[in-house]
Formats: sequence, structure tokens, C-alpha cells
Amino acid sequence: MQALVVDDSAVYRKLIGDQLRSWDFEVTLAKDGAEAQRILDKPNAPKLVLLDWVLPDMDGTDLCKCIRAAESGTYVYVILLTSKEGRQNMLEAMQAGADDYLVKPFDELELKARLLVGKRILDLQEQLISARESMRHAATHDGLTGLMNRGEIINMLERELERAQRERKPVGVILADVDHFKNVNDTLGHLFGDEALREIGRRLREQLRIYDGVGRYGGEEFLLVLPNCDLPNTILRAKELCEVISNPPVNHSGSQQTITMSMGVAVSEANAKNQPDILLNHADIALYAAKENGRNCVESYSGSPKKAPLPRRK
Repeated sequence: MQALVVDDSAVYRKLIGDQLRSWDFEVTLAKDGAEAQRILDKPNAPKLVLLDWVLPDMDGTDLCKCIRAAESGTYVYVILLTSKEGRQNMLEAMQAGADDYLVKPFDELELKARLLVGKRILDLQEQLISARESMRHAATHDGLTGLMNRGEIINMLERELERAQRERKPVGVILADVDHFKNVNDTLGHLFGDEALREIGRRLREQLRIYDGVGRYGGEEFLLVLPNCDLPNTILRAKELCEVISNPPVNHSGSQQTITMSMGVAVSEANAKNQPDILLNHADIALYAAKENGRNCVESYSGSPKKAPLPRRK
């Protein structure tokens, strides 16, 4: 773990730095508050700070307040070092945002004990952040394919439609469905079917621009959102994706199968407010037409009445 030692005394900086290195800490040294702030403002800055109370340019308590005011998700554990004794000084240090307080001259083992407490707290925070991110990802992504789930990809579509209305730009939507997926499961097994969905998700994700979105819309349906993409370009992208999905075949546990997809394309109107459910219905109508026209092809919405499509044959 990285530690920052802030002390205007070269003797104390060397003494504390050598001790920390002997305990397997990576050490950065600063002689005043300004230098410490520059170090803490850098990416991957130390999260454990040993801070002298009296510095040439500012009090350690003032620097501690700056550290607390600047925090944005990453906690910095601060141990204030001082020759001042008394409960009032300890209270002042804690009110400034210090996590611990150690009076100089201090015992080597006491310093190590305080550092281990700080390290343990920082490690626990890392675990909590990791758990929070895992839960957030699980709530917004599909567990099988790793793509956005239905709710999240629709949320993205809503955001992009709002942005498109402000910027007067179109949004392309592709609704894609795996052809004859029930036959794949029945003949090759559900494990192969799961691997096919994972591979489809991987191929779709690799072909999209960084600001495009793809999510698992249903069992074997996928929704793609393409900002600033007009109808000709959305159709072109859909045809390219059809080719990527069908070649090469999917391989799993010695079995091989060519997978194809039918795709329905719809595009929002650049100069009008577009409702996500209407745009999705248009893409669904186009997808139904692709299924009716032989599958493994792309059809676009041509202005048919806004009615729900008939159930599609897989």
C-alpha cells in the first residue's frame, strides 16, 4: 500500500519513511502542504497519509480539511503527527477530519499498530466499493451474455432519444432475433444454446462503436441502439452484423452450428419527439417482416400502421 509522509523535518521524513519501507509500504515524501496537495491530486495517489501538524505553509489540520473537501469516492486515511498533547488538541484534529492522532516522539510499534488499523479500514473500503460495483453491474447487465439487460438498454434508448431531440439527430434501432433457436436447444442442448447467446453477445459488442449500445432484450432477442445513425447507415450496420453472426459457426464441446439472425431496423425522426415504445414497435414490425421473408436478413420499418406485430415464428 502507498503511504504519503508529510513533514517539514528531513530527519522525521527519513525516519518514518525508512520504518514504513521496512513494513512493506511504498513511501512518498513531501516537505510541506503544497507539495502534499500536488501529490494527492495525481491519479493513483496514496490513500494513507501521515501528516505533521506544523508545516511551513499551512497547519496540518488545514491540509486535512482540504483532503476531506476534495474527496470524490476514494477515502484518504489521515494520521496526524504532532508534539502537541491534550484532549483538546486531539478533538481539534478529529474535527478537522483526521482519522487518528499520534504524539511525537512516538513508539515504533505504536506507529505500526496505527498504520495497520488504517490499512485494514482502507482494505475494507475497497471491498465495499467492489461489492457495490458488482451489485450495480448485476442490476443493469444480463448474467449470461454480460450485455446490458432489458431495462438498462431501454434506459439508454430513452436517454439517446432525448439527446437526439436536442441535437436534431436520428437514432437507429436494431431489434435482432436468433433464427430457429428452439431447434438449436432441442438438437444440440441448452448448454450449446447458452454458449451461442454468449458468442452472439461478444460478436455484437465487438462490432459496435464506443458510444453505441447493445443489450439482451429477451430470451434470444437483442436490441442495439445506434446514436446519430440514419436509416441507410443503420441498415448497412445491420447487414454487416448479420454476416458477423453467421460466420464463423459457433463451436462448443465438439459441436458446431451456424447461427443466423433476423433483424428489424427503425430510425427516429431527427426533428420530432420520439417515444421509445413506438420506435421499438416499428423495429418489431420490421423484424416480423424479416422472419416472414426467409430469416437471416434485414428489413426496415416502412411506415406501416402502428400496430403490434403478429407472433413471430422462430
